[in-house]
Amino acid sequence: MNLKRTIYFGTATMLWMLPTTALAQTPDALSFYNFQHLVAYLMAALLITLFVLLFYNRLFVYNEQETDKKNRQQNERLKLVLRSANVRLWIYDVTGRHYQWLADDDNTDIYNPIDFAKFFDRNDFERMRNAVFDTRDGRKQTVTLEVRGEQPDDKSQPQAHFTVNVSVFKRNRQGHALSVLGIMRDTTTEHEQHEHMSQLLMQYHTVFNTALVDMVYYDAYGILTDVNDKACSTFNVSDREALLKSGLHLNDIPSYEGIDFHHIDSVTLSSITDLGSIPPETRKLPGLGASGKLYYESIINPIHDRNGKLLGVYMAGRNITEMVDSFHHQQEMGHRLRQATRRIQRYIDNINLAMQVSGARLMNYDISTHTLEISEALDKPQFLLTQLRCIRLAAPRDRRYASSILNQMDHRLNHSIQRTIQTIMHDANGRDNFLQLNLVPMLDEQGQVTHYFGMFRDMTDMVETERRLAAETKKAQETELLKNSFLLNMSYEIRTPLNTVLGFAELFENEHNPEDEGVFVEEIKKNSNSLLELINDILFLSRLDANMIEYNKEDTDFALFFDGFCQMGWSSVSPRVKTIIENPYNHLFINIDQNNLGQVIQKLCSNAAFFTQEGTIRAKYEYRRGQLTITIEDTGEGIDEKTLPRVFERFVRDHKERHCGTGLGLPIVQSLVQQMGGTIEFQSELGKGTTAWVTIPCEAVTLEKKKEIIA
Repeated sequence: MNLKRTIYFGTATMLWMLPTTALAQTPDALSFYNFQHLVAYLMAALLITLFVLLFYNRLFVYNEQETDKKNRQQNERLKLVLRSANVRLWIYDVTGRHYQWLADDDNTDIYNPIDFAKFFDRNDFERMRNAVFDTRDGRKQTVTLEVRGEQPDDKSQPQAHFTVNVSVFKRNRQGHALSVLGIMRDTTTEHEQHEHMSQLLMQYHTVFNTALVDMVYYDAYGILTDVNDKACSTFNVSDREALLKSGLHLNDIPSYEGIDFHHIDSVTLSSITDLGSIPPETRKLPGLGASGKLYYESIINPIHDRNGKLLGVYMAGRNITEMVDSFHHQQEMGHRLRQATRRIQRYIDNINLAMQVSGARLMNYDISTHTLEISEALDKPQFLLTQLRCIRLAAPRDRRYASSILNQMDHRLNHSIQRTIQTIMHDANGRDNFLQLNLVPMLDEQGQVTHYFGMFRDMTDMVETERRLAAETKKAQETELLKNSFLLNMSYEIRTPLNTVLGFAELFENEHNPEDEGVFVEEIKKNSNSLLELINDILFLSRLDANMIEYNKEDTDFALFFDGFCQMGWSSVSPRVKTIIENPYNHLFINIDQNNLGQVIQKLCSNAAFFTQEGTIRAKYEYRRGQLTITIEDTGEGIDEKTLPRVFERFVRDHKERHCGTGLGLPIVQSLVQQMGGTIEFQSELGKGTTAWVTIPCEAVTLEKKKEIIA
């Protein structure tokens, strides 16, 4: 553009100089000028003209650049101002019927009405479009309206709100609108604040007007601004609006004349005002209908902002005239009431003492609230329990009864309730608490049940005593039964070998073959030994029952004496039985009682030898993780299913009416193992053999395993 202008001016200058050149070539001109001088002048003029044209071109370019720079700066400032003010601009092209955002680098697209409507709520866009048409057609100069933005995808985000000002942006020479400008300011924050303030104001008015006390609000100048219905009722104000328009000042009220509300904190006042003594002409309370002496109690609270500036004064008060009158009346009745109170208190103290001694508590079940009140004394409520809490306090087995009792009371059944219920609570000794409930229905004048009243007592001691008595009775019965059975079995077991001894002894006195005397002596010795063994087992078992056996633990090499005790138990084994001892250790030093554990091993091996006439008996042991496990297994006769659960009972016989030895071996083994802190188990099947496991807790000192075990 600048270069074209330079060429244009240069061409015009040269055309202007052509006539001058032609004139210089005429004969007349040559008479006045020298041709060479004329050419030099023309060239100088041309150079000067070119220089002027170049200078003008550079000056024009510089001015345009400065103008563009200023325009860009103004645009940037405009964008900054628009962003800081949350303002966006759009323009509606009347001819093209499209919309476009202005001063917005992020969005310079052109939108048709349908696409542009997506930025706004559908109904609000229609209102905004109507406003555009109204300004375009000249029906309105400018239109301001509130619109909402599009609904956000994230429901937790608020919907945008805008204030839009619509006006004509450009007109043609005939005055018709060419474009319409929309200035849109984001008012989302102001809208949220307005909604929040509306809710607060609604809550304020709700609390203010529904308060049960007189509520009065004065502004920062002490002028009455608001008063609730309760205050109007107290002062018998007939026209509330007239009172608010009266401009009543806080200090106009006689009780608050000298209060400097600007320099006080919260203050409580009690006043006595004779409203009848105030002349009507000095009254500043329009519509006041109250009269007589008024006793009034109030609290004045100045409200300040964070900077300490007074915002207003709240006054909450109440009419205590009736209370004062009642107080005077109560003073008259006070003496007699105190006397009656002392008599009642003595009665209550006596009842409380009786309840304390007996461990009883009072109960009161309110049907309307479904709550149970428990009191440790007549005038001392202790707990307030809901139905669910009552049921949960009962032990699981008694919760059904607790629920049934509550259901009966909810249905207002007219009969007393008595029940002893176990609870999940415990007394100081850790015992379960048992409570005995006694409730009776309380009736109104119409005979309807209003609530249930009664008491409960702690029956833990009594129930525990009954339990112990029942347990001791059962134990005594079992002991008596066991004793009788034991005595019966023992007398039979003792008489059997004793009769044999006596019988063979009598044979010596009768005629007999001398050759049979050896048999007689052998039988007498055999049965005498059996009798002695039985007596020894009985005495040892009685010491076990009385916990009189002492256990002396010491470090012992179990690997050395295990074989010996097994062989002692197999001393009478049948020749057709193969005995195997598996000893996996060269040395195993463990802390045990050698004698008592050896007796256990010996008796188990003896029991296996008795019931195994042919086959194999295997004894083995293993130490693992602080436990010594001994296993005795045989392939003998085995134990039948009926006898197996009773193998540890005394004098138990098998299916062939036999028992091993004295019949006390396994009971002695069980007692020894249990008193050493171990366990014993039996597994057997008739005709296939028996396996016994004994586990004894002990600590290994040193151990040395064999490299190879030879069976």
